[in-house]
Amino acid sequence: MANFIEKIITKNNNEVQLFSVEPRCYEKTLLVFGMMHGDEPEGEYIAKKMMELKHTKNRVLYIPCLNPDGKALKTRTNANQIDLNRNFPSSNWTISKKDRYFGGEKPLSEKENIFLKKIIDQYKPYAILTLHTPFEVVNFDGDALDIATNISNLSGYKLENNIGYPTPGSFGSYFGIEQGYKIITLEMTETSDFEGLWQKLQKSLEYFINI
Repeated sequence: MANFIEKIITKNNNEVQLFSVEPRCYEKTLLVFGMMHGDEPEGEYIAKKMMELKHTKNRVLYIPCLNPDGKALKTRTNANQIDLNRNFPSSNWTISKKDRYFGGEKPLSEKENIFLKKIIDQYKPYAILTLHTPFEVVNFDGDALDIATNISNLSGYKLENNIGYPTPGSFGSYFGIEQGYKIITLEMTETSDFEGLWQKLQKSLEYFINI
């Protein structure tokens, strides 16, 4: 059963919520979050389905929807028109043109990302799974090759250590490459058949929460 831990209120008065599912004794803490981009609703659905799974080994923290303002607006960016996945204080962060990939006027300016960093700094998860669409690949940063390989084998998605284009200020660049966390970015199929997507990915996600 998922337990609510805390929340923040966004610019447009929506909630970013943190939940925990944990056994009485656990080996590791993991983190799963979805909808960093508000136009990728598959991530929230899959995160909530994961919260229903029986967790046997590890404490798993969940943020089903990191960008509820973007979800309401049906946009990649948040209410400030900033791409949260270009707003982290990595060494490759740079001010970019104001399009759907705009990373803000300065890194870590967005309260959604400040909240996410606070959770990671507090709980120091062993591994982090971030849910995206639409590329159908398993991408990884940091020392996560073994985990990513197993998720790739179980999901049928191709393993990629590079998404194929520059991602300055990305979550993986900062927390994976520079901070040393094991980061898995699961780029799922973009689909209206959320339940079918869950059926395809369930075994790989059950593996992740029990690594």
